[in-house]
Amino acid sequence: MDVTPLVASGQQIIQSYAAGLFMISGISYEGAVIVAPNQTNEWVDAPENIESVSVENFRPLLAHASDIDVILFGTGATMGFVQPKLRDELSALGLPIDVMDTGAACRTYNVLMAEGRRVVAVLMPSK
Repeated sequence: MDVTPLVASGQQIIQSYAAGLFMISGISYEGAVIVAPNQTNEWVDAPENIESVSVENFRPLLAHASDIDVILFGTGATMGFVQPKLRDELSALGLPIDVMDTGAACRTYNVLMAEGRRVVAVLMPSK
């Protein structure tokens, strides 16, 4: 039985992730990525670690804030926590985030994207 979610042609689906690599719609990415339903980009402003994350790391998404319902922030192999102040600042900018480990963020992104939700996954690699 095929359990792959049905997605429209050209939409980005996260196929796999491991050891700093992501396979997204047939293309391999090394390092942090930003995945939206219509495109995937390297996350050039990714923080070095969860402790150093700031609003500045999310600036590439500001121009698209009105098109995003939720940002799934994958923090690596284990779930990290962001300061409430950061969560509040991002929300005030129209960028609500849900923080989880990268594996959970990948799975959740695929489900929400297949449902037609306006979701973006911002993923730090699992090391």
